Amino acid sequence: MSDAVPTDDACELTRHIETRYHARHRQQLPPLAAMAEKIETVHAGDDHLPIGLSDLLRRMIGEMEVHMKKEELILFPAIRKGGSPGIENPIAAMRADHDDHATEVAEIRQLTGNLALPDGACRTWIALYAGLEEFIIDLEEHMRLENDVLFPVFETRSANDV
Repeated sequence: MSDAVPTDDACELTRHIETRYHARHRQQLPPLAAMAEKIETVHAGDDHLPIGLSDLLRRMIGEMEVHMKKEELILFPAIRKGGSPGIENPIAAMRADHDDHATEVAEIRQLTGNLALPDGACRTWIALYAGLEEFIIDLEEHMRLENDVLFPVFETRSANDV
């Protein structure tokens, strides 16, 4: 998808975000949290252990589910109808959630030493960090598409309606 999204394509973009990113995040996070918990248990005492990562990922599961449901049930249907007065309010809430998600990504990076595996990492640890890297790339692209491509179309339209 290009970065310039005509309003006519916003409907298609919302569906792309739901099928490509929302569905994928729902698949990615639970096994990542389970792997993190396993590593925190099995490797207790390891100096490189990402202590608290499983808790962070479990918290993100809940927060992201709420965020994605708000998009799927409120914001995206409004966008598909061409927007409405006041649409900038749910968009502002989504942007604030994205800021929180970016903070959580920074926390993941901090806990994992920027996803640097310790020498002799087990297969689960390797799979966890590979999965986290994929999740972070997906999440950052998801947020970029919304923040930089989708939302500005409706924020500008809403500002012009005033």
